[in-house]
Amino acid sequence: AGPGSYTVGTMSEHLDCHYCCNPLQGKKYVQKEGGHCCIKCFEKLCANTCTECKKPIRADPKELHFKNCYWHDNCFRCFKCYTSLVNEPFMLQENNKVWCSNCTAAEDAPRCKGCFKPIIAGDQNVEYKKMVWHKDCFTCSQCKQVIGSGSFFPKGDEFYCVSCHEHKFAKTCAKCKNPITSGGLTYQEQPWHSECFICSNCKKQLGGKRFTAVEDQFYCVECYKECVAKKCAGCKNPITGM
Repeated sequence: AGPGSYTVGTMSEHLDCHYCCNPLQGKKYVQKEGGHCCIKCFEKLCANTCTECKKPIRADPKELHFKNCYWHDNCFRCFKCYTSLVNEPFMLQENNKVWCSNCTAAEDAPRCKGCFKPIIAGDQNVEYKKMVWHKDCFTCSQCKQVIGSGSFFPKGDEFYCVSCHEHKFAKTCAKCKNPITSGGLTYQEQPWHSECFICSNCKKQLGGKRFTAVEDQFYCVECYKECVAKKCAGCKNPITGM
């Protein structure tokens, strides 16, 4: 913003006020656009109106102007933080409000989905599906601990750390009662860890293999023949029905 386009001084010549025709010699006057006028006429007829406070800008205070807008020098402050912008970089925003460079950058910055404050250059952040959070604002919906850049599970508008997701949503193994976080299998509508669904005798995993269930125990084909199946009275071989 530049200074006002007029000069205030004390007249030494025999000149009269352009408006009231009173003599100006020995008095303060204002020279503007080639004409001379007394202070009273200037403030009544010529003074610009401050864009900020809407009051006339008298002859004595410093006047600043930019793009046909005028300010008292002490009114030329950032609209957001009120810092004086005299001799400082600024932006003229909507409704002729002036903003400092810092507040302009913050206003134009994306907003954190958690705290709704701006994420400025240099802030650590997390992005997910065109949404952004400060790193410390991206927290688990259950335990409220910071997820940050760690693994998480989205559920609608909520996010869960691995531990809370396991306890809240994961299926529970029918044998060990612990959450099944990956893989696993289902037998008679019950979920199992693959490593829990094993032969009761040899402990081999039975997932994807033939087996026989006897009460609450499971046996692979070989162990069922060897340990459980009845033997034929004639040939002595196990009767498996397989």
